[in-house]
Order: sequence, then C-alpha cells, then structure tokens
Amino acid sequence: MNEEKKSQRPNENYPLSKPDISQEDAEKALKHEKLTFYYNREQRLEKAPQAVRDLYKRNKNYSKFNLFRPLVADKPRAILFFTILMMCAAIFILSIVDKLGTSTYLLDGNRLEITGARYEGTTIIVLKKTVSSRSSRPYTGAVDIAVSPAASSAEEEYPVFFHRVYFSMEPAEEYRFAVPFDDPEQLIAFQAEASSIAVRFNPD
Repeated sequence: MNEEKKSQRPNENYPLSKPDISQEDAEKALKHEKLTFYYNREQRLEKAPQAVRDLYKRNKNYSKFNLFRPLVADKPRAILFFTILMMCAAIFILSIVDKLGTSTYLLDGNRLEITGARYEGTTIIVLKKTVSSRSSRPYTGAVDIAVSPAASSAEEEYPVFFHRVYFSMEPAEEYRFAVPFDDPEQLIAFQAEASSIAVRFNPD
C-alpha cells in the first residue's frame, strides 16, 4: 500500500487543462471575457502635466495640412506676411504706372521704349531697344530716325531733326540724343531696311 502512495503524483487529482468545450460555448466565453488594455492614451493624458496636454491638443488641431495658418500663427508672422503682400502690391502698381508712362512699339523684331524730357528749349530722347521674345531673327543694322513737332494744321511748317542709330546683336541697347525743340507733342518716325513706324511722343 505504501508503494501505491509513492507512485502517485502530488497533483494527480487536479485537472491540468481546461475540459473540452464546444465552439459555441467558446465564442460565448470570449464575448463575456473582459480584456485588459495596459496602454490607454486618454488615461495617461489625464495624469500628464498641463504642458503635455496642451501640446497634444495643438498637434491634434494641426493634423490637417494648411498652408495659410502657419504664416499667421502668431502676431510677428502675421505682420511679416502682410508686409510682404503690401510690398508685392506696391511693386506691381509701380510697374503698371511705369508702363503706362512709357511708349512701347515693335520694329522688325525689336521692342522700342521711348522716353524723354524737355530742357531749356531742347528735348532729350532716350530710346531703349530690346529683342522681342516672339522674334527669332530681329533686325540688326542702321535705323533712320526723324523727329519733328506735331503740326496743328497742314499749312504750318516745322523743322525736322534727323538721326541714325545702329542696332547690333546685343539683346538690350540704349541710345540718347537731343532735338532742338521742346514741344509737348512730337512725331517720331523710325525707318529700318524693310519696315517703318511713325508714332506720337509726349516728353515729360
């Protein structure tokens, strides 16, 4: 009898595994079983310092991409942003005003800008030539210029001033010359090899 007691295991009378159950009973047990989550963000944030919670809220608000909001996020950035906008608007307006005060014409693939100023009975004319972006072969060579005051009637006679310039292959050139009259309105004619233009010019 003593030998039978020695051969028994200490836990022989205890079940070491769960008894076999059906699949339906197993699904019911899983539904009622409570799972413990060891990481809960909301609970951790409740115990976190106020600075950490504010940072989390800020990151949550900036989760969506916004191009305008970072530019005006605070007062210094907003002032800088609106200052840049005002400067761009001023440059745009000044460029438009400058173009309105400048006479621009095309002569055989060349863009001509005419400005001038009256000074003590003469008119100083400034001619700026730039190659037009639409022309592949702009004209180069001699250009004859004729300048005269604008006549109010056909019977009146006015002096005509002749001048000649030479367009080279440079993309931009500037020419200056003076005419011996300072009328508020003048006629300027440009004659190239195969084309010509005539314009009315109002010096400052």
